[in-house]
Amino acid sequence: MAIAVNLYYTGVNGSAKKFAQEMVSSGTVAQIRAESGNLRYEYFFPMDDPETVLLIDAWADQEAIDIHHASPMMGKIAELRDKYDLHMKVERYVSDDGLPAQDEQFIRK
Repeated sequence: MAIAVNLYYTGVNGSAKKFAQEMVSSGTVAQIRAESGNLRYEYFFPMDDPETVLLIDAWADQEAIDIHHASPMMGKIAELRDKYDLHMKVERYVSDDGLPAQDEQFIRK
């Protein structure tokens, strides 16, 4: 059962985007994506809120998240959050067994 976590980073004067850019340019994102159990680690920018960045962070299971949280990368992430004075909102989702057949008719492939 996969777990997806949506993290909304909010700052001022473009600090959330600068945070995401530094996460990528420092190689931290690449290291996280290479961790065992990581399924997705991507940043998105809401059209209606220029001061927020959405991170979609997905893991194979809770054990993979726990190992990630115990890794040295968490220290780097916390340091950058402080550097850019970001605040967070978190949403957590657990996958089900797939897309129901009745929903398939709405998906254009």
